[in-house]
Amino acid sequence: MNPVRIFISSVQKEFADERAALRDYLRGDALMRRFFEVFLFEELPAADRRTDVAYLDEVRRCDIYVGLFGNDYGYENTGGLSPTEREFDLATAEGKYRLIYVRGTDDAARHPKMRALVRRAEGGLIRKRFNTPSELVAGLYAALVEYLEEKQLIRSSPFDAAPCMKATLDDLDPERMAWFIRTARATRRFPIAPDASPHDLLEHLNLLDDGRVTNAAALLFGKQPQRFLISSEIKCAHFHGTEVAKPIPSYQVYKGTVFDLVDAAVDFVLSKIALSVGTREAGPQAPVRYEIPKEVVAEAIVNAVAHRDYTSNGSVQVMLFSDRLEIWNPGILPPSLTLEKLRQAHGSVPANPLLAEPMYLAGYIERMGTGTRDMIRHCTEAGLPEPEFAVSDGFRTIIRRTLAPGQTPQPESQPESLEARVLVLLSVAPRSKAELSRGLGQKEISGQLNKVVRQLLADQMLEYTIPEKPGSRHQKYRLTEKGRATAAKHGSGGDTP
Repeated sequence: MNPVRIFISSVQKEFADERAALRDYLRGDALMRRFFEVFLFEELPAADRRTDVAYLDEVRRCDIYVGLFGNDYGYENTGGLSPTEREFDLATAEGKYRLIYVRGTDDAARHPKMRALVRRAEGGLIRKRFNTPSELVAGLYAALVEYLEEKQLIRSSPFDAAPCMKATLDDLDPERMAWFIRTARATRRFPIAPDASPHDLLEHLNLLDDGRVTNAAALLFGKQPQRFLISSEIKCAHFHGTEVAKPIPSYQVYKGTVFDLVDAAVDFVLSKIALSVGTREAGPQAPVRYEIPKEVVAEAIVNAVAHRDYTSNGSVQVMLFSDRLEIWNPGILPPSLTLEKLRQAHGSVPANPLLAEPMYLAGYIERMGTGTRDMIRHCTEAGLPEPEFAVSDGFRTIIRRTLAPGQTPQPESQPESLEARVLVLLSVAPRSKAELSRGLGQKEISGQLNKVVRQLLADQMLEYTIPEKPGSRHQKYRLTEKGRATAAKHGSGGDTP
């Protein structure tokens, strides 16, 4: 965004210290520097034009006029007006955002024309009095923060509750919202009717702000969320060693809704860690075991997506090394939580509450603050070290890799046939064609995958999860009994179940 230009108007000699203090503060403070650009006439380079024309041009260019009124009136032109009064009059005529600060309380000591200007200013403006440069700086800071909030450049409410600039209801996917209603009703007994309109769903979830689409709505249901929130993506990388090094064997950048991001990143990791498939002695479904429990991988990635700072330009990063899995997100712990408390029973303090609630309703997260403790428990049960949590330039989760007995690393080349790999992926959970493609861990030729899926359907190894809608975008495939038996052979190295 273009900086907000501030013009400081005053008698320069009388307010030399205050002008310098405001300049230094506005240029030195991180928040002020990010949004504002201050103009001081004394810093204007020499130019072949009249000074009165130059400063009035700057008033026209500014967004905010700051007037410092004291005792002196200043040099008067032939019409009897000082530069300060002419600047104030022009700012008023131009409809500029005006902030007036009056030094001292003794109006009797002021020049008569300055007294008249103060009275005129206070007739239509809220003005503040000050005595010292520090009081002036504090007063202007508060006023500028209020300005940023009014313009919705910053917000005291959560980011996810703010309106998503330029996004409309047409930018949301009705099919994705229909999927959400079906899933939430089945998972959490969501009370909205299956045929509810998109507007009714968004109203129920508090995802509209005066009829406008919020950031949370765009992240959850947007057709292309990254059009509006460019950093809302996940970068996944797989390294053979223990350090970041090029060339990167596998690197993917995933885009889409938060549900798409989580599914894609989890599939990326699961496709590259050790997998064992047991026998069906205990039931019809052959048990599948990953070297890092799927629940741990999913929880770490969901946390990164749900609790990140979406005002940051950084993206969630998922990095798989030979000895560990690292998930990083641009975010910090809320003040009420510490790294130690993450390992204890603690309340749920979502950074993005309107984003977290639908993810809970869809079964992606819990809302009782149990996620990190569940990760610790699952890692311990799998014979892994407890996850590590760290806060530095963001929030980082580190999960160590230690192979359990009987497990072997997933071959990097994945020499098995495409058919076998599809079956093994589906043995974990039903997947759409897009999810299968992502889970394979490489760019498969679309025609190849389509051919394999058609053949597996014909061989009665796969079936549709929604038989009545085979062409739906969100249609998924699952294994039949015959498919589960074949997948178990591939996943367990050829042992017959």
